[in-house]
Amino acid sequence: MRLKDKVALITGASSGIGRETALLFAREGAAVVCVDVNDKEGKQTVKLIQAAGGQAAYTHADVAQAEDNAKMVKFAERKFGKLDILFNNAGIMHHSDDNAVTTEEAIWDLTMNVNAKGVFLGCKYGIPALRRAGGGSIINTASFVALLGAATPQVAYTASKGAVLSMTRELAVIHARENIRVNALCPGPLRTELLMSYLNTDEKKQRRLVHIPMGRFGEAKEIAYAALYLASDESSYVTGTEFLVDGGITAAYVTPE
Repeated sequence: MRLKDKVALITGASSGIGRETALLFAREGAAVVCVDVNDKEGKQTVKLIQAAGGQAAYTHADVAQAEDNAKMVKFAERKFGKLDILFNNAGIMHHSDDNAVTTEEAIWDLTMNVNAKGVFLGCKYGIPALRRAGGGSIINTASFVALLGAATPQVAYTASKGAVLSMTRELAVIHARENIRVNALCPGPLRTELLMSYLNTDEKKQRRLVHIPMGRFGEAKEIAYAALYLASDESSYVTGTEFLVDGGITAAYVTPE
């Protein structure tokens, strides 16, 4: 098992990438702390793991709140004795997120608080725990839009994911000699509830699909396997990366320098 004797904390674990990653990490031997604001579905993720013979526990946390981040890390250490893997995955994509002219300031603030500040706070309280464990892996969910503009306007989301990518690079450099690796996982467009509820018309979906060389949306499970690599010791020389799992979309649209 690739994560035997590891303890992983995953935010946004109630659905999508978070749930699929929690299930996979548990199958690979990790004890998993599932974190979310959706208590019902977060606890369901734990039940699914336990039903399959894995170890997991749930705790409620709003990642935009410093106190909640501190509590979730303490919970992980109290429940399983340490923290080896921190997956800052929780994020939102608001239906009212649009271009700079029409997007309300409140939508901008909400999106940045969850998507960017939430990663900052996760690292703020998680890094000391990883130090206590002798090192570990931090995975921050960014997006392909951190590298490209989005075909469908979503200025707050895109800016927040750009912030996550830049923050990841800096943290990777700062903590590289502490045996703490920090990588940004950059999914392409996925067939998840988060994106499908945002791309709520066939026209919006087609505007995304036309740009993807593979011609389909990705699946949350495909991102989970990428997270597994970044969490495992197999990626021991990988830090500060933008780990793209995007169906080829950036290869088609990013011009090499």
